[in-house]
Amino acid sequence: MQREHIRRGFSISHQKVVLEIDFSGSLWGYTELTVVPTSNELKTIHLHSRQCTIHSVTVSSHPAEFVHNDPLSNLSISNAQDCHNHPELKRKLYSALAEGDEGELSIAIPKEVSLRQSGHAAMGIVSEAATPEPQTPGPNFQNSLPVPEFVPIVVNIAYSLRKPVDGIQFVVPTDAYPYRVPHVYATPSSPDAARCWVPCVDNLWEKCTWEFEFVVPRYLEQGNELEDEDYGHEDENPTVVVCSGELIEQVAHPYNSSKTIFLFAQSTLTSVQHIAFAAGPFHVHPIPADLSAAEDASGTTQPLMHAFCLPGHEAMLSSSVSFMRSVMSFYSTEFGSYPFGSHKLVFVEEMPTQRFDSATLSLCTVDLLHGDDAIDQVYETRLCLSHALACQWMGINIQQKTWSDTWLVNGLGLYITGLFIRKLLGNNEYRYRLKKDMERVLELDNGSMPPVCQPTVMDPPDPATLPFINLKAPLVLHILDRRLGKSGTSLGLSRVLPKVFLSAISGEMPNNAISTHSFLRTCRKVSGIDPRSFADQWIYGSGCPTFGFSATFNRKKMAVEITMRQEAPAYKVHEHNETTKTIMKPVQFFEGQMTIRIHEADGTPYEHVLDIRSPFKRYEVPFNTKYKRVRRNTKRYLARQAAAQAAAEGDADAAAAIDMIDMGFGLEIWEKEKERENWKVADWTEEDEQNMSGQTYEWIRIDADFEWIAAIAFDQKDYMWVSQLQRDRDIVAQYEAICVLSKVPNPIISSTLTRTVLVSNYYFRIRCEATQALVTCAVQRLEWLGLFHLFKLFLRYCYDPEDPKPDLFNYKYVPRPNDFSDFAEYFVRKSLVKAISRVRFENGKTPPIIRQFLIDQLRYNDNTANTYSDALYICTIISALACATISTVPPERGEFISTESQPVQDAQDVDLLKQALAEVDRYRSMDRLIPSYHNVVTVAVIEFYLMFSVAGLIPHDPRMFFPLTREGNYHQVRMAAFDTLFLTKWYTPKIMRYILAVMANDPSRVIRRYVARNACLSLALLVSMGEMKTSKDTESLLIEEDGTGAEKMKENKRSDIDTMIKALRKDREIGKNDVIREYLIPIALAPDTDNEVRWCLLKLADLLIRGAEEAPPKVTIHLPPTPVAEVPPSLPLPHVKLPPKPQRSLKSGGLPAKSPLSPFVVPPKLKLPPSSSQGDVLAKTPDTAHPLDGRDKKRDVIPVPPPPKVPKKVPEKKKAQTSGMSINDIRACRSALKKLQMNRHAAVFLQPVDPVRDRAPSYFDTIKNPMDLSTMGAKLESGQYKERLDFKADFHLMINNAKTYNVPGSFVHNDAIALESFFEKLWIRISKTLEAADKAAHPRNLPPPAAATVAVTPRPSATTVSTATATPTPTARPTIKLKVGTGVVNGSAVAPATPAPSKAKVKKSKESKAPEEPFVDDGSADLLEEVIAIERKNQEHRKHQAPPAPEEKRMPKLVIGKRKKPEATEDDILALATPSKKEKPSLPAAGPSAVKPPPTERAEHGAERAITKAAIVDKKGKEKAPRQPSTTGPESAAAPERPSSGKGKEKESATPTPARTKKSPAQTTPVNEKKCRDILKTLSRVPEAGIFLRPVDPVQDGCPTYYDEIKEPMDLGTISNKLGEGAYSTMEDFAKDVELILSNCRTFNPPSTFPANCADIVEKVWKKEWQKATEKKLTWNEKRGLQTFMNKLVVDPISWVFREPVDPVLLGIPTYFDVIPKKDARDLRTIRTKLDSDKYDSVEAFEADMDLMIDNAIRFNGADSEVGKVAVQLRNRYKDVLSGIRSSSTKRKGSDRGTPQPAKRAKLG
Repeated sequence: MQREHIRRGFSISHQKVVLEIDFSGSLWGYTELTVVPTSNELKTIHLHSRQCTIHSVTVSSHPAEFVHNDPLSNLSISNAQDCHNHPELKRKLYSALAEGDEGELSIAIPKEVSLRQSGHAAMGIVSEAATPEPQTPGPNFQNSLPVPEFVPIVVNIAYSLRKPVDGIQFVVPTDAYPYRVPHVYATPSSPDAARCWVPCVDNLWEKCTWEFEFVVPRYLEQGNELEDEDYGHEDENPTVVVCSGELIEQVAHPYNSSKTIFLFAQSTLTSVQHIAFAAGPFHVHPIPADLSAAEDASGTTQPLMHAFCLPGHEAMLSSSVSFMRSVMSFYSTEFGSYPFGSHKLVFVEEMPTQRFDSATLSLCTVDLLHGDDAIDQVYETRLCLSHALACQWMGINIQQKTWSDTWLVNGLGLYITGLFIRKLLGNNEYRYRLKKDMERVLELDNGSMPPVCQPTVMDPPDPATLPFINLKAPLVLHILDRRLGKSGTSLGLSRVLPKVFLSAISGEMPNNAISTHSFLRTCRKVSGIDPRSFADQWIYGSGCPTFGFSATFNRKKMAVEITMRQEAPAYKVHEHNETTKTIMKPVQFFEGQMTIRIHEADGTPYEHVLDIRSPFKRYEVPFNTKYKRVRRNTKRYLARQAAAQAAAEGDADAAAAIDMIDMGFGLEIWEKEKERENWKVADWTEEDEQNMSGQTYEWIRIDADFEWIAAIAFDQKDYMWVSQLQRDRDIVAQYEAICVLSKVPNPIISSTLTRTVLVSNYYFRIRCEATQALVTCAVQRLEWLGLFHLFKLFLRYCYDPEDPKPDLFNYKYVPRPNDFSDFAEYFVRKSLVKAISRVRFENGKTPPIIRQFLIDQLRYNDNTANTYSDALYICTIISALACATISTVPPERGEFISTESQPVQDAQDVDLLKQALAEVDRYRSMDRLIPSYHNVVTVAVIEFYLMFSVAGLIPHDPRMFFPLTREGNYHQVRMAAFDTLFLTKWYTPKIMRYILAVMANDPSRVIRRYVARNACLSLALLVSMGEMKTSKDTESLLIEEDGTGAEKMKENKRSDIDTMIKALRKDREIGKNDVIREYLIPIALAPDTDNEVRWCLLKLADLLIRGAEEAPPKVTIHLPPTPVAEVPPSLPLPHVKLPPKPQRSLKSGGLPAKSPLSPFVVPPKLKLPPSSSQGDVLAKTPDTAHPLDGRDKKRDVIPVPPPPKVPKKVPEKKKAQTSGMSINDIRACRSALKKLQMNRHAAVFLQPVDPVRDRAPSYFDTIKNPMDLSTMGAKLESGQYKERLDFKADFHLMINNAKTYNVPGSFVHNDAIALESFFEKLWIRISKTLEAADKAAHPRNLPPPAAATVAVTPRPSATTVSTATATPTPTARPTIKLKVGTGVVNGSAVAPATPAPSKAKVKKSKESKAPEEPFVDDGSADLLEEVIAIERKNQEHRKHQAPPAPEEKRMPKLVIGKRKKPEATEDDILALATPSKKEKPSLPAAGPSAVKPPPTERAEHGAERAITKAAIVDKKGKEKAPRQPSTTGPESAAAPERPSSGKGKEKESATPTPARTKKSPAQTTPVNEKKCRDILKTLSRVPEAGIFLRPVDPVQDGCPTYYDEIKEPMDLGTISNKLGEGAYSTMEDFAKDVELILSNCRTFNPPSTFPANCADIVEKVWKKEWQKATEKKLTWNEKRGLQTFMNKLVVDPISWVFREPVDPVLLGIPTYFDVIPKKDARDLRTIRTKLDSDKYDSVEAFEADMDLMIDNAIRFNGADSEVGKVAVQLRNRYKDVLSGIRSSSTKRKGSDRGTPQPAKRAKLG
């Protein structure tokens, strides 16, 4: 810990917290920390503080600058709308947690505060500015190393907290819980909960003394505020504050009489993680001192103990905590004095855990309280509360030294709790719990669990393994105690623990931190035994041994030969995996000593110690005895029993035989012959008697002293186990005997177990185990003897039968009124009910008499005279009834078909089911009227119905229990109701939306976490139950019916987990669920989401949604934010960062990412001047992009003045032009400034930096020329800029300032980079627009008119003209043809041209980019239109010119679009480089091909290139339509002549080309106005669609340049008007206009802005609705006709061969699927299933499956076979019928839509 202080630079000696609490959900105040520096170079104090709002900070009374950054509250990802980004969110969540380790609050020490070294030690520091620090007795552990100490400084932090998510829980009344009492408390809701309510050093090992001051209202209901007397609140509870530490005083507020101040002090050094408080109108219950304790009789030395509860729970409080004083006395006596001054228990609501232990205070859930009538809850409450007090000794006062020592602290706390349970409940209960815990450890520690202590692991224990550590650790300490006690000089841990606790109180233990090493060293000193071997096996190693023992008696040697074999299952698991062996450290062999105990015939135990040093060994144990085994039912035996009776009465002579008495002696009903007959008691046979008499010992106990955590299998005779059960007083021996006897059922065992239940001398846990073991004897082989005994045992609780010998299998069991005063009988009775319900026939069903018995117990239950509650007893009966009604054997294979999901029931079963449901429903109604304890009966009823619905006995009706999941119900009821929901198809959209809403918004943290955890677990359960299909192949249906479905399903379940996850992700209802994809990430990103819920959501996303691949992060060193003027980080100067920027602007202008050109480097300050080599010829749409950018042909640009089209010009102020800036530049700068201010990354740049407000005290020392956006705006309006480049220079100055002052990776630095990138893209667009305007205002002398030929596309309302020009070289004039819309450049010939004086660099973009980038208008479209006009005048001069070279070598590049585009694929490049021979040259004139692509294609990388069929010419369209002119298409000489057919864009729009006419029937759909109206209505309802409902107003919407950039505006209102006017002839025309809206939005607005995000959301809805409107399936008439045909065909005798799927086994044709693949197998049933589920989209598809079925039959059987002939007849039959259906549907389609049937066939092909 010393090194931690040195690294941090300071420690805290005292902290004062002053808080005023507002119970509506907020608190405010300040904290005062006494900081002791450890270095004179301390400049910044880093503290932990989350959620808090820091108002001010002072250091030694001087105001200090500070930076507060809570990384968890600012979680964000690149695209919150994309659910595939969940890996990025997970990574950022990890980063945020790591970032908060050093501290979220950084405080700069002011220059006025000097750090002076003090002349005394750290202990006893007196601060002038704070309360004197209390002293801790004992030597100071910090003096182990000489560390310079400094004068402490006092840091005062004023803060507030409102609606906290973690750390503080406000419980207030709500509409659902109107009677809830308001209270507030500190909650352990997250690992860093402490920092969430007070600034501190949130570290378990950072301790200090504490002082608290709480200001609260005197009464929460200030009804009589004017009355000063207290009698005004007689019926109200005053507000009470309970806090860690000791209550100093409670005083009235000096200025407000309605408030009270509570003062607490904690003088013992305590970590902030062990500080808690609670405030509310609590009822106070003092726990009186124990006057009989060993302390002073007056009780003055005993610590004060109080319990607090909310009003309404007072009665339960006293009965729940009355035993706590005895706990305190026991711990104080056994382990030393209590380390604190008092102890408090506070019971609160909404606790996320069962208990939260802090110094002197334990917060407990109110669920632990119980009344005087409780039985079962008493055990749990006493165990929990006694452990809470034990944690004050071990866990609060003493902590683990490192995280790997957690096992020791937790284990010791649980170990000493077990010792108290032994004192309170007896040794039998203690040993029984140890044995049960050992069995659980053996089950878990099989290789999957790590060692309890891993010194190499520095992190806290994994929450998944911590419960296992808490289970195994006290057992390890128990066996350590047993082994230490074997030394003879030690009493085990009873001598070690007092020394440990004493060293902590005296101060000898450094920092009160205990380590495993120091604890083992103490054990060695006390006992003298070296525990290293023990530690290596049980503490540092994993796994448990498995022993096999057998014993035989050697009469020659007079010795018992014991054979031992040991195995290590955990080691076998990792034997061949060195990696896991190193991590898990499984122990190969356990060595040590084991005690065996041989019991002689007279009961004398003979102990022998086996020294285990090898995995296999045979031991010889000498054994001499004068006794022989006692035979039962002999005179000698009876005489000894009589002697034992006499000894019991006081006869000393008969006392020698006392050990012969077994546990059942004196049981009258067992000694009378008549009663033995009534109970059907079985006796040993004569052969058994002879074998028993030949044995020299009664039984042998292995590991008699419980020194091993091991599975021990010992082979000895049945009668020996019976003797062990009857005569061994150890409860573990009795339990082991019952476990073995239950595996060998016979009449004698049944009688013995029955006797065990009857004898009250046995501990009730053993009697309960015996009842469960009797189930194994209730089998038909034994004539149901076990069931007879169970009924006979339960008959004791019923009215006496009239017949002395009733037929128990036909008897009506009417129970007497309940009397639970005998707790042992109560537990035995419950166990009997459970055991009876487990009896089964061989077919898995329960005998009807058992079901009737359980129904009668519910029907006749009478608890009126019972002083104890029968709620849990009723729950046991309901649970047993559910268990008994459900069969335990699964249905046989092929027993019923898929439609019969319910098991077959006879009339008696149906009647019993109705009776059971009626009784259970009656109890449900009773519990609603008279609630049981915690509504346990309702919970049992919910689970009852759940089991019945899962078993298929009743239909699942979620409406019954869905209301119980809502607020207002008890938490356990809600949890059970959610379990019912999760075991059904809860992933339907409506239920899923409700589930996610509960996770996000439910007021109960317990419910939110429970629902989130079970959402993940339920998917695995549903898959394992078969409720969810993990495979989509239809073969499973075919296989299920041939009797092999169960095996197939089991194989699928055992398949790899990855396969299941892939299937879940592909499932439409789960992985493709729109609700999950829409809401999961937003909920996980929300700052008020619970941390555990967030992790569960991410786990759910991992299961259901494929994560997007992330680029590997750069390795950076992150320094916490500091406002101190320390040495600034060495960052590159701004000019070093500038050179890449022009290159980035070139890429955004259209350069490919991989260009064969040499890198083009622009000087830093050059920013694309008007004569830049990049050129100004930018085509308007990206559809003509071409990937062949490597060939650079530099040409000059012919500037043509564009016609000015700026609607509604905003008048400019003349003052802005005082320095000579042009009006166009001013408009551009204003537009840029406005967009910059609206950017989401510009928040920190809007105003000048204020060193105080922004907590940057040294800002102006580092930054000499500050700049911000508001200053730039002021300079712009006041005319201080001479040109726009000055405006740009100021922006770069502002960005460079931000990068210089803020370290890389910080929030401001990242925002500066993002804003700079946005500005660069914006400035390129502005520059090109202004350059075009300047050229229009000052035209140059043009060269002779010669330009590239451009095929102009007709431009209807939803299309855009794509043009390009290029001035030819002196030797050749290239001809360029652009096929707009498909991105294919069709120019196979280039004509020679006259020389030109200038050159321009023109680029071709790539085909793959065409549909991926939305149109970006740069103002050059009008310029290109003028160029086109000039070109048309020169068309005649180029008609007869031949091309000089192939297109691949001479084609110039065209700059298309403005943004960076992804790489083109190889196929795209080849498709563009090689002209298609089938293409019609005049295709570019077709209207639909000029439509801009849908906007979303940019994000989907062209994967869905054809959203609408008219938008982009698909591959089939290219192959089919242009076949006619293919004879002239490839001729290069004819290429220049094709453009002459276009006489202008207006003419082309009016008169489509023949290609379009021929293609339209196959690609267009007549408009359906109703569908279009529905789509518009759905889009208009989207909240984000508000900005698209009306046309853009440049003035009102603040975008004066909108109509400069957007030439074809469109909005939803205009579309609606056009729809009403009948302007749309096809659905595709309607789709073009909708997509034009989205394209315009993305063109004008940069990505990630609000309008662009709105477009993304609207587009998602548009895609979904458009797909619904255009999806294809059979018409209703077609489907009905086919179904009618199938019905007739199935009953036709000719179809008998084809009705069912082929079963190769049943038909004796095992090679069928070798000839006919399974995927091609068809039959009439399969075809009918596909028809009913709409799998066919046309009659042809249906016919194709029928043909395949016939072909399969002929192929396998031969055409001449009988089956082949039948197949041909069947084919002729259905061909005739289908031709009629097809012709009628064709006529109908022709009349309705005008679309001939061959068009559909073409699409199907």
